[in-house]
Amino acid sequence: MTSRREFIVKVSLGGAVLAGAGHAHAQGAMVAESDPQATGLGYKADASKVDKAKFPKYAAGQTCANCALYQGKAADAAGGCPIFPGKQVAGKGWCSAWAKKA
Repeated sequence: MTSRREFIVKVSLGGAVLAGAGHAHAQGAMVAESDPQATGLGYKADASKVDKAKFPKYAAGQTCANCALYQGKAADAAGGCPIFPGKQVAGKGWCSAWAKKA
């Protein structure tokens, strides 16, 4: 028989484990520049390597870290992006879906 106290402790620990697992999954793998969607959007892990002739919308200083879609903190090396669900983009990266933060 499980006491009420043991039950509460087990439920609390179980919740913490699930929360941690969800956080680890949310981080995901990095988007590869060779990924078909990344290629189509001109994604580069280093914005300084963007083909400016092919993507004239690109302007110096635009990076994933200062894009409205970026889900990490500006100082993070990588963060999530809804354009690439379940994967991370480089903070110093860029793609043609870049949008100025409000």
